[in-house]
Amino acid sequence: MKTKQTSTITVGFVPLGCPKNVVDSEKMLADIAQSGMLICADPDAADVIIVNTCGFIEPAKAESIEAIERAVQRKNTGPTRKVIVAGCLSERMGEQLTQTVKGIDALVSLKQRDSIVDIIQRTMKGQATAVPTGATGPSAQYGLMDDSVRLLIGPPHRAYLRISEGCNHRCSFCTIPAIRGPFRSKPEAQVIQEAQGLVSSGVLELNLVAQDTTSYERDLQVRNGLAQLLRELNKIDTLQWIRLLYLYPTGLSDTLIETIRSCQKICPYLDIPIQHAHDPILRAMRRPDTQEKMRRLIEQLRQHIPGLVLRSTVIVGFPGETDQAFADLLDFVRWAQFDALGAFPFFPEKGTEAASLPDQIPDNIKQQRLETLMFTQQDIAFAKNAQRINTQLTCLVDGIESDRWGVGRFFGQAPDIDSVCHIQDCTAQPGEFVQVEVVDTENYDLVVQQI
Repeated sequence: MKTKQTSTITVGFVPLGCPKNVVDSEKMLADIAQSGMLICADPDAADVIIVNTCGFIEPAKAESIEAIERAVQRKNTGPTRKVIVAGCLSERMGEQLTQTVKGIDALVSLKQRDSIVDIIQRTMKGQATAVPTGATGPSAQYGLMDDSVRLLIGPPHRAYLRISEGCNHRCSFCTIPAIRGPFRSKPEAQVIQEAQGLVSSGVLELNLVAQDTTSYERDLQVRNGLAQLLRELNKIDTLQWIRLLYLYPTGLSDTLIETIRSCQKICPYLDIPIQHAHDPILRAMRRPDTQEKMRRLIEQLRQHIPGLVLRSTVIVGFPGETDQAFADLLDFVRWAQFDALGAFPFFPEKGTEAASLPDQIPDNIKQQRLETLMFTQQDIAFAKNAQRINTQLTCLVDGIESDRWGVGRFFGQAPDIDSVCHIQDCTAQPGEFVQVEVVDTENYDLVVQQI
């Protein structure tokens, strides 16, 4: 039964971070909406502003703190009465965050996500205070949370499907295990139930996310768990696209590759973060890969998966990265011909092993190397785009740009992170598939004509 107190609270929500954080935001938004509170399109007009933060690397931390400061300023000058901070930065910094930004009324740790309604109510009554969530860090005790009821942030025909939480890898540069805890798989039945719920609500495209997608169900002593899950997802009626993100290279088994090839709904699109290609740097990163292993893997993938679109992520300027090490990375990128590549400079994150390694690289050199790498990748991406001119594609329409133009994606473009297709003479509505011909390119994007 809804109370008058609850129904009159207006909530502004600021979602930040990766797709895993998006899922958390959508679950909190659903709980807030179901409680009878009102969600404001303009966060600045709300009684309480919730900032769901990211704390993975320094730029994400800076963006989160800036968003919190804006919310606090709004509380000091406008109608907002309370500011609540959730997410990874809240988990990572805990009470220290309330000293960094004065005016935060409550912190929500990752394991408190499903208590967001109660926390809002208590905070509005002045009963909740900022808690030192980061003092103890995440624990295996909080297990896995149910993501089945969500209020989707993006277009209703696409969604992220989280299949696990945490990570058991101990990459020397990464804060994720310290923030989100050890690797824990959702049982297959739970994932299938969540997927069916999303599809029944109109979702056509499921993008599978985890910190390490390829390790799915290994913690449950299940072999080929991801392959089995994909085969079951492939059976869901009306689901059209299944996309795999965050695939750890060493987990791509022959069975998984064959499953990706043979299941018609699985997009021939793989996101495989390699991080580097110089063997000594990979060892310092505590990555089990070698350049030779990755070369063999990429060759195998392209041989067995027709039309494969391959995305990766790398770090430049890792401690000890010599000119030769960076040259090896550049050579590998030129050889690999990734369709899309994300890159960022190394940040010495507090609490990670890499932050205290010798031979730290100056920031100006990191930036130079990053620009060199991205110009190299730009040439590759632009050439691949040019090769698509006069070819035909199937696009999923995400939105309408104007009367004659739509925006959409073909299977080789993941939402939020990749380029898009600008659709001329688009007569379809968002959530519909259209046949198009590529007529031009616009930087990383494709210009296509609806057939």
